[in-house]
Amino acid sequence: MLHSVETNLEELQKNIREVCENIDRSPAEIKIIAVTKYVSNDRAEEAVQSGVKHLGENRDDGLLKKWELLSDKAIWHFIGTLQTKKVKKIIDKVDYIHSLDRESLAEEIHKRSDKPVKCFIQVNISGEDSKHGLSKEKVMGFVYMLENHSRIQVVGLMTMAPHTEDETVIRQCFRELKSLQVQIQHLNLPYAPCKELSMGMSNDYRIAIEEGATFIRIGSALVGNEQ
Repeated sequence: MLHSVETNLEELQKNIREVCENIDRSPAEIKIIAVTKYVSNDRAEEAVQSGVKHLGENRDDGLLKKWELLSDKAIWHFIGTLQTKKVKKIIDKVDYIHSLDRESLAEEIHKRSDKPVKCFIQVNISGEDSKHGLSKEKVMGFVYMLENHSRIQVVGLMTMAPHTEDETVIRQCFRELKSLQVQIQHLNLPYAPCKELSMGMSNDYRIAIEEGATFIRIGSALVGNEQ
């Protein structure tokens, strides 16, 4: 049975407050993205009506359908793998792209957008074959390369931790992303302020917040799964 989004949101916010109290962070630093990949337009609308400000979609068709219904009522995040050929479909509808991981995609975003696009560089910290993203060793070179793409603003880094019960492994993954983010921030590049960390999902967002997450991507624990 699906609980109301409002009920789930209250529980999520309570958990975030508890984590933040323990580590002396402000809950205001944490932005919740409702991941609506597995739910209907109606459920996404319920999320917005419950006070969720950020919606995230993994697929272009899902984003377009929900955007048609809710366009200016939400801040839109594209969080899935983005095919170069799909950029033109979504570029004027999203506020953030979380999956920038190759030069061809950067070129297409730069070409198709008429304004700066807030992007997270996706990093495959765990090195798993099943995950997209740059290896951590390639991130700095990629950042420097982006200097030539004036319509891309690197607002932060994104990663997904391994799906494991081992909290030590998860924490190390998030910690390494934080370390990379700090390195980039210290470069003081105008096109790469890199102040944000997009990490943590329904199963590991508490650890992510403890390690510095500013955006958490929550699906099942917030909007559920209707499929």
